[in-house]
Amino acid sequence: MSAVKPLEAVARDRVGKGAARAVRRQGQVPAVIYGGNQPPQAIAVDLIRTRTLIYAGGFLTTVFEISAGGRTVRAIPRDYQLDPVSGVPLHVDFLRVVAGQSVEVEVPVHFSNEDAAPGIKQNGGTLNVVHHTVTVSVAPESIPDAITVDLTGKNIGDTIHVSDLPVPAGATFALDGAEVVATLVPPTVLGAEVEAEEAAVAEAARAESAAEAAEETAEGESKEG
Repeated sequence: MSAVKPLEAVARDRVGKGAARAVRRQGQVPAVIYGGNQPPQAIAVDLIRTRTLIYAGGFLTTVFEISAGGRTVRAIPRDYQLDPVSGVPLHVDFLRVVAGQSVEVEVPVHFSNEDAAPGIKQNGGTLNVVHHTVTVSVAPESIPDAITVDLTGKNIGDTIHVSDLPVPAGATFALDGAEVVATLVPPTVLGAEVEAEEAAVAEAARAESAAEAAEETAEGESKEG
């Protein structure tokens, strides 16, 4: 489960594009906290802190304790915008966390023990991942950092479905249980074709070098004669 993280913020009195630009010029990111049957609250958060949190990963599955305007509220990021060129955060939306409610979050799917999967270790197969994340409905305090699938004993042709995933306590998956998360596939034919093509190119290069050497030898002998 992700730990609740503190986040300092400043309450904003003004909203709109002009106000947002002014906030960004001060090295902050405009944001809003909404939900929980309360009016939206406009805030600003530190740019460097926000950028670090976003690029560290897990930002959208982390509950924050936000202090702003003399009040502290628990909220989870629901969306953020980045500058398409620089990647700098431009805006963040936070959803208030209310006791007893569940939230839908995208949780990453990780895979462990690939060395213990005969299909990969002995037979040269590949893990073809269909879903790198799954949508989970869960209480905010129970959001997992990731869902880990054990590949021990998996062989080529085996399929991992949503129903095979370990379910976090009190959580449900938005995807149907029959949905495919990953499969173990045999070595690709394309890989063999590439290797054969590279070998053919190398052989042609060797033959060309040998022909050039033979020509140079013949020319030398002709001059001597």
